[in-house]
Amino acid sequence: MSPTSILLLIAAYFGVLVLISYFTGKEDTNAAFFKANKSAPWYLVAFGMIGASLSGVTFISVPGAIADKQFGYLQVVFGYLVGYLVIAYVLLPLYYRLNLTSIYTYLKDRFGITSYKTGSIAFLISRTVGASFRLFLVAKVLQLLVFDLFNIPFTITVIITIALIWLYTFKGGIKTIIFTDTLQTLFMLISVVVAIVFLASALDLHSVSDVITNAKESPLSKVFFFDDGNNAQYFWKSFLSGIFITITMTGLDQDMMQKNLTCRNLKEAQKNMVSFSIVLVFVNILFLVLGLMLTQYAQQNGITATKDDLFPTIAMLPEIGIVTSAFFLLGLIAAAYSSADSALTSLTTSFCIDIIEIDKKSQDEQKKTRKKIHVLFSIILIIVIIIFDTLFKDISVIWELFKAAGYTYGPLLGLFAFGLLTKKHIKDKYVWLIAIIAPILSYVLNMYSEVLLSGYKIGFEILIINGFITFLGLLLISKRQVSNTD
Repeated sequence: MSPTSILLLIAAYFGVLVLISYFTGKEDTNAAFFKANKSAPWYLVAFGMIGASLSGVTFISVPGAIADKQFGYLQVVFGYLVGYLVIAYVLLPLYYRLNLTSIYTYLKDRFGITSYKTGSIAFLISRTVGASFRLFLVAKVLQLLVFDLFNIPFTITVIITIALIWLYTFKGGIKTIIFTDTLQTLFMLISVVVAIVFLASALDLHSVSDVITNAKESPLSKVFFFDDGNNAQYFWKSFLSGIFITITMTGLDQDMMQKNLTCRNLKEAQKNMVSFSIVLVFVNILFLVLGLMLTQYAQQNGITATKDDLFPTIAMLPEIGIVTSAFFLLGLIAAAYSSADSALTSLTTSFCIDIIEIDKKSQDEQKKTRKKIHVLFSIILIIVIIIFDTLFKDISVIWELFKAAGYTYGPLLGLFAFGLLTKKHIKDKYVWLIAIIAPILSYVLNMYSEVLLSGYKIGFEILIINGFITFLGLLLISKRQVSNTD
């Protein structure tokens, strides 16, 4: 595809998103922006969450990591499934019973104002980093495919990327995102299927059974790693990490839970979560099969691109054809934006409700403040993505994303676990200190784990360790007797 064709495709795609936002954003109220008036159909939420959960990072990094990681990522995915069941039957009943808009309000009721603010700030940092990783990846691809050819600097590419999100979310917020995520998930899945169909033909695989047999017989399709407990891909490390990654990055994340809280009632929210979790397993298998076929195609055709460059490089080859290339671009943009647009909305929601307590203002002031905060976080995302461009070069972004999540979401895991599993009260004013110390200790342990733990190498389970250290810290600042005062 020519750069001009790509630009026209992107313009047409965002034209559709803006059109959706026009119809869904007519009710420019905080109730619609934050919770979609609690009227979203559960099946739309479930389907849209597939794209939001996978994002551009999964779209690019999971297929690109097959050569190094094989199908080991599937061990983490199986852990996801268990984590989603915990969310459906433990966390969602709590959130609906308390009728929460921001899930971190629970921490205020359970522990106090410092815990509440600490949890909110932990989310703001976590989601800013996570959303920036995702947008950084798609901005890199767009820079490579389009903007470099027009000599447009990467900074301008990033600004355009964020500005487009702001354009279709600034009025409707989560109400708009419920519908745009559905469309974007559809584009993403079609894109993967189209790519697999092309690759199957190129690899002389003439049926679905041929594709399945090819995957089974390839040495790159190894799923389970039980041999070496020190290996970062060891099954139990990956599986348990998947459970806790899901609980924290979905169940304790305002972004993902805000979608679930738009459902009409708890029962519909649970149907959404369970059905979504099952479908997500099969979608991830689809991405792994795609990654295997991309790797095989690259090996057969002397293509040297690896990791996050593999899929974009092959998808834009002239012999691939304009249809496959066009669907790749649509899938990439859809996957990236289905995650990033809701992140921008949830960051705005959490800051407005948790940090500045917008509900204490008049209705007119609430709307004006919300719009200012929406712009503020757009600018913050731009700055963070540009910083990432100097820090991360030859990497698979998904693994860096999970590493970052292990440090930023750990305090949230510890706080919610302590609140749900114990009846103890704590000295609330010290919680912020625990939330700083726990990630630092986790980082030090991770750096020297092979020395301190006889060769054991910490992987994604750094999240569990971080949460456990936070839990122990909260035990240390517990009150001896249950009290209603701090």
